[in-house]
Amino acid sequence: MPLTGLYFGKGWLGGWKQRSFLQAVTGSNFLFPWGHCPWRGMGTFPDPEMRAFLEENTRVTSSGSLTPEIRLRLLTPTCKFWWERADLWPHSDPYWAIYWPGGQALSRYLLDNPDVARGKYVLDLGSGCGATAIAAQMSGASRILANDIDPVAAMAITLNCELNHFSPFPILTKNILNMEQDQWDLVVLGDMLYDEALADSLHVWLKKCVRTFGTQVLIGDPGRSPCSGHNIWRELHKVVEYSLPEPPGSKTMG
Repeated sequence: MPLTGLYFGKGWLGGWKQRSFLQAVTGSNFLFPWGHCPWRGMGTFPDPEMRAFLEENTRVTSSGSLTPEIRLRLLTPTCKFWWERADLWPHSDPYWAIYWPGGQALSRYLLDNPDVARGKYVLDLGSGCGATAIAAQMSGASRILANDIDPVAAMAITLNCELNHFSPFPILTKNILNMEQDQWDLVVLGDMLYDEALADSLHVWLKKCVRTFGTQVLIGDPGRSPCSGHNIWRELHKVVEYSLPEPPGSKTMG
């Protein structure tokens, strides 16, 4: 089974001894249609049409993940666009349509350890499908902000909140790394350490959150090789590691 790990940015608090993680989590074979993400397109619909489009072209599932308690609209092998040519998708890259390994780890950890989020102001950075924000809500977070630069993701998050019987929480679709920081108690982010430049920006931004407000940071990541040597890892302490279940349809996709 592929593995994914959860890390805590403990070393970013001034005066605390830095902790190095001992072993990188290796090799996620997490399935994505077409084996990569070559999607293009900038089409937009008014919200009612977008809702209808997503409801037609995604499927509700709670299986094949670490969090069967959470129902999500995702791309699955039963969806047309799982098999269709990627360039026919009319919107930007649908990263929100896959429940990525780091997000699964974060969500599972919050559900198993509700005190981590209970009563806190939580930022879900790069929220995607919104699963980790939903897990924070289930764990009793007092306030939640989901952030994803894709407005289609915002609609998907809204639908997923409704699926799990929650009123949608605030969703920011601007690049929050370019904005003034708020006093979040907890920042969670999954699967974002795939690009050196982005990892650099996240490292600086997260350190400022911790040093300014004492924010707790949890990062879910499968240990992608492009950023496996980044300096951010020297300041992270591994909290837990999970084995991912087999995604639905993976045996038929090959």
